[in-house]
Amino acid sequence: MHEHEPDTTIVEPSGDAADSYHRYREDIRIAADLGLNSYRFSIEWARIEPERGWVSGAEIDHYRRMVDACHEAGIEPIVTLMHFTVPRWFERDGFWRAPDAADLFARYTEAALPVVQDGVRYVCTINEPNIAAMLAGGEDASNLVAYGLPNPDLHVADQLLASHKRSREVLAQVDGLQSGWTIATQAFRSNGEPGADAKLREYGYPRDDWYLEQAAGDDFLGVQAYTRTFIGPNGPLPVADDVETTLTGWEFYPEAAADGLRSAWELSGHVPLMITENGIATADDTRRVAYTQGALEGIHRCIEDGIEVLGYQHWSLLDNYEWASGFRPTFGLVAWDPETFERTPKDSARWYGRVAQANALTV
Repeated sequence: MHEHEPDTTIVEPSGDAADSYHRYREDIRIAADLGLNSYRFSIEWARIEPERGWVSGAEIDHYRRMVDACHEAGIEPIVTLMHFTVPRWFERDGFWRAPDAADLFARYTEAALPVVQDGVRYVCTINEPNIAAMLAGGEDASNLVAYGLPNPDLHVADQLLASHKRSREVLAQVDGLQSGWTIATQAFRSNGEPGADAKLREYGYPRDDWYLEQAAGDDFLGVQAYTRTFIGPNGPLPVADDVETTLTGWEFYPEAAADGLRSAWELSGHVPLMITENGIATADDTRRVAYTQGALEGIHRCIEDGIEVLGYQHWSLLDNYEWASGFRPTFGLVAWDPETFERTPKDSARWYGRVAQANALTV
């Protein structure tokens, strides 16, 4: 794994992380007890197909038990097939640049059908393909959704799109199953200087808009929004010194979710949308409440304007591991002890649970 390589840029290994692989029932129960009614989780290609062409029935059963645990708790499972990580053999044999990448992803989707063919309505094929293409283009994980993104690998982008489409063809075998991919909407904005508008189009289209356009005709489109980036005539600008920032160095910008929805709605040709990620890395839980309140208010305005929003998934239930900065940026509604793995819901979790239970927001 790259995090263990001698020259890795990843700040610390993930280790057991929060051990949700084994403690998923507890995590799902926490979500249900808080009043939430859906739980998005990823299944791991490397576990399901650890060697090329060999599928682990035990891992298929494991993920099927996760789906069942959701239903036992009254929670709707929302499943993601690929969240950045891939099997070692896939990377060894050419990664997303390999000519058979789409065939291999379709085969993996076929293998994963027993997980999703009963009791799952929404499947996300590929998580943030725009970020994946930028990583493949030479991006360092420490700079994701931030100032100075490099050019994406456009061949990888095309391969990811082909893989997404092939995966959707496989998923279409299941009656009633809705599929789409999830895009990290960047909320790129011109700073108004001469030449900035032209640079915004040149810079933003291959990193954001193209992926939203390619979702036309999909069952739904996932929007993953956190912050915004201003573009000047020479490219992206660093966050201004006088604005509030989060533990990831991003601007505190609750309107990111609404901006992402409006852009996705227009560019996709009115594909139904779901906020599949939105949140804030902060050690101040009151700012998490404020950010989420602001985000939900913006989403509500989008719904009032006729945008079809299927649901909202907060990132994240638990404090998580980030490749860019390890365990330091705390995104979670629930904290956990690194020694005992004991889970502790934060005040923001209880606030968010009350909003979810009421299905209403006090403005």
